Amino acid sequence: MFPTDYTSILKRIEAIEPVAYCKSRNFLDGAVTRLSPYISRGVISTKQVYEHVMTLGYKPYQIEKMLQELAWRDYWQQSWIHKEEGIDHDIRNDQKGMLTREISSAIVNAQLGISAIDEGIEELYETGYMHNHLRMYTAAIACNFGKNHWKLPAKWMYYHLLDADWASNALSWQWVAGTNSNKQYIANQENINKYCKTSDKRTFLDLPYETLGELEQPQLLSDTEDLALKTVLPEKKPISIDESLPTAIYTFYNLDPSWRKGEKMNRVLVLEPSFFEKYPSSEKVINFVVELTKNIENCQVFVGEFKEFIADYSTPQLYFKEHPTNTHFKGIEDARDWIAPEVQGDFRSFFGYWKKVKNLSREFGKSLKI
Repeated sequence: MFPTDYTSILKRIEAIEPVAYCKSRNFLDGAVTRLSPYISRGVISTKQVYEHVMTLGYKPYQIEKMLQELAWRDYWQQSWIHKEEGIDHDIRNDQKGMLTREISSAIVNAQLGISAIDEGIEELYETGYMHNHLRMYTAAIACNFGKNHWKLPAKWMYYHLLDADWASNALSWQWVAGTNSNKQYIANQENINKYCKTSDKRTFLDLPYETLGELEQPQLLSDTEDLALKTVLPEKKPISIDESLPTAIYTFYNLDPSWRKGEKMNRVLVLEPSFFEKYPSSEKVINFVVELTKNIENCQVFVGEFKEFIADYSTPQLYFKEHPTNTHFKGIEDARDWIAPEVQGDFRSFFGYWKKVKNLSREFGKSLKI
């Protein structure tokens, strides 16, 4: 489902059908791009995809929903940069109706009795992928019906996702839970059947919205558990560093094979145990990350803290890409490829951010005469 060679990844960009995506992205069988794991891992950038889509000859209004979805990712990242660890806590409001900081066992065991969601959770375990609409439904069940605080369920989902991005994940869960929005998001069985093309009846969500909003915690969701999410990193092995050359440091969020390509340097993926203690990922995700390093010429894997790397190995200069998770790195920091690098800051709403990006998009469109 998710090849790791760079040629196949670039072909996925070429295969994007933006108009079909805009019309059908909310349906499970819609024309989604399946690019999110590569964007989240920094193999490709939102800017790279955005600029490709803008060259396809469509009017911006025809493909605005796709452009917005790409911009959402940059918006969440801007929020993480400016809020820092604040995104780990309820941002605007305390979560209403919360009964537990654990997660309902029926979610973990894919035993909700809602076929699309149960199958979606099983697919998540098997492939590391879950359709965005299913993520929203699952979050709504966990937070607003199961009355679980959003954070542990969000970590559970992040743990299994190949496109694990703590900003997009945590802040989306907070949006659903109403801690980063004006109200909680809920969906009934009719809505799920529509977008998943199922015909489930008599589930605990098979109610009209006016009734659903007052629903108490279903008995099915009352049993909860506190998950012990552990990361299994590769065995730590010595690496070989040419001490006469600078070193490019890659991370969980930067596996860009085009970064400083052609420059003669050591290239090292640093997997810090402290990072994965805070943001655990499954073995499937770690294996995916290691496979992606094969696109980077002579990239080696160092398992250990950044401070251990600089203590153990000598290099005249270190380079890394900016990210909220590596503010402790030392060396020369390169900027990420933002859709609109001019638009920076902690915007209260996505549409405040999007308005500025959209104005720049118009100028970009004019330059392409579209």
